[in-house]
Amino acid sequence: MPIQVQCCGLFLMVMLLYFYGSQKNIKLNTGRAFRNAFFMTFVCVIFDILSCLAITNRNVLSGIVVDLVSKTYLATLVGVAFFALMYMYTDIYTVKSVYNKMMLKYGIVVAVAVLMIYILPIDYYLDIEAGVLYSKGPSCYTTYGFALATVIIVTVRLIRDRAKISTSRRIAVMIWMGVWVMAALIQFLFPKLLLVGFASASGMLVLYLILENPGYNIDRQTGLFNHEAFMQYAGELYAMDTPFSVLEIILAHGSFKMMRTELEDEVIAEAVKYLSGITDAITFRNASTEILLVFTDREKADNGVKAVKRRFEKGWGKNAGILVSPNWIYAPDSRISDNAEELLYLMKYIARDSKEFTENHYFEVTPEFAVKMRREKDMEQLIMNSIVNDMVEVWYQPIFSTEHHRFISAEALVRIRDDDGNLVPPGAFIEIAERNGMILQLGEIVFRKVCHFINGSQISLFGVDYIEVNLSVVQCAYRDLAHDYIRIMEESAVSPKQINLEITESASMNARKILLENMKKLMDYGVSFSLDDFGTGQSNLDYIVDMPVEIVKFDKGMTNAYFENGKAKYIMDAAMNMIRGMNLKIVSEGIETEEQFCTMENLGINYIQGYYFSKPLPADEFLDFIKNNNNTKY
Repeated sequence: MPIQVQCCGLFLMVMLLYFYGSQKNIKLNTGRAFRNAFFMTFVCVIFDILSCLAITNRNVLSGIVVDLVSKTYLATLVGVAFFALMYMYTDIYTVKSVYNKMMLKYGIVVAVAVLMIYILPIDYYLDIEAGVLYSKGPSCYTTYGFALATVIIVTVRLIRDRAKISTSRRIAVMIWMGVWVMAALIQFLFPKLLLVGFASASGMLVLYLILENPGYNIDRQTGLFNHEAFMQYAGELYAMDTPFSVLEIILAHGSFKMMRTELEDEVIAEAVKYLSGITDAITFRNASTEILLVFTDREKADNGVKAVKRRFEKGWGKNAGILVSPNWIYAPDSRISDNAEELLYLMKYIARDSKEFTENHYFEVTPEFAVKMRREKDMEQLIMNSIVNDMVEVWYQPIFSTEHHRFISAEALVRIRDDDGNLVPPGAFIEIAERNGMILQLGEIVFRKVCHFINGSQISLFGVDYIEVNLSVVQCAYRDLAHDYIRIMEESAVSPKQINLEITESASMNARKILLENMKKLMDYGVSFSLDDFGTGQSNLDYIVDMPVEIVKFDKGMTNAYFENGKAKYIMDAAMNMIRGMNLKIVSEGIETEEQFCTMENLGINYIQGYYFSKPLPADEFLDFIKNNNNTKY
């Protein structure tokens, strides 16, 4: 009886075993499920061949031996169907305890099916001349029934739970089952073609090529496990509620000391070899300069982190003469986040802010810090929703002129609301928007709304000459700021004389060259500038000399200090005299009482801003305030 097809299947399984076993493999639940299915398929193909040989030689062998071999082949078919089902369930039931319950449940059914296969009778048909050989009888029908039921269950679950099963796994299992069913139908219609065993082997090939090739999880440059492997591995640990520790090593170019750039690759290769040899951890390359070490034992993790840091302190390369000083981020307990994606986001959040690191470039992630990060992430989403859904509001705080005794301007202030409709304090979202870059969008939205407000409300008719708009540090470093703002003013038909842009001292320090270029273009167009929050941060009158501003704003803290601290009075008096000597105007912010107002007015402060007159108001309320108060003498 020819068994060439079965032998081809066996050869295919041997080749797959070689390629699969010769590559570094990460310990994943899906990988274990695949190996179980692979082993059962291997055994199935072998017993397919043995059963053919046994039936062909049943005149020589005893009936018990022939029946035992043939029924064992049928039992392995049931086993292949069972492990195919369990392989699919690795995505559906990610919690280990639930998955094990499903294994036990179906395992009992399989055990009953196998028992029936061995108990029930079996018969054979053999026509050597026609080349036809097959088994039949109740034992076979039990096998067919169980296999058919499994195929139906797999098909139903693939459809019903498609949202839980990865697309690639769903496709692979569908192809596997499809090949298997097609081979069974062909073999049923044409008994001469014994294709089921080969089809089982082909199914393994499909799974290997689409999903289970260990090479897919390897970073080709370093030989470490890659980002995708980390996501799978960490994802399974989270699903099984298994805590783990992660050390991230960031090998940026600035990490290398006393070395030529061309030596970096050589040193990295040496460091990678060391890190991949740590037996208590699994090492991943998360990005071009980021390496992750994952420990599943906290004590070993703490010791491992200390050992790795000591090794880096010794130096690398020839004579250990090359020093590498990476940034270290250590998360001792993975339970600070809910999933692998959030954990990586947390580490990225830390890495982008060098202020978070100690002098030794080290940061240990605490649960408190994770809570802070999570709140910031929620705030980022709130800011984005406000931008996308056009829910950014602009409020206006009136500014009083002591010379003209009316409100001649206002400061535009951005506002957003939380999901309950409550206003979010600016201090809770401005810094976050600056850090993640959304401040550029937010700032442009505010400026555009201000221009539309000026044009639509005709505020000049009510005595308001201009509106002050804040520029963040990030905006001051934006090269196209002048171009974009001039375009918006032209589109809104707003005179540049109606706009005053406020910069801060920190902005003038961090992006002075770009800021000055933008200021020149905008001033040439007709826009004026103020220096905001004078008296905070790195207060220095030299900034006023360097910055072509027309107005200097004393912040609330400096104003309060004048009334509360005798020494502060002399400092503020000196600052006012110098500022007036440069023919600049002064705004005093944070004025809340009549006494403060009168004092500032007597000192010759040009403009007063604060709760004494009004808190920031929505656009409509601000207009009403101006209409009602600009005829009133203070």
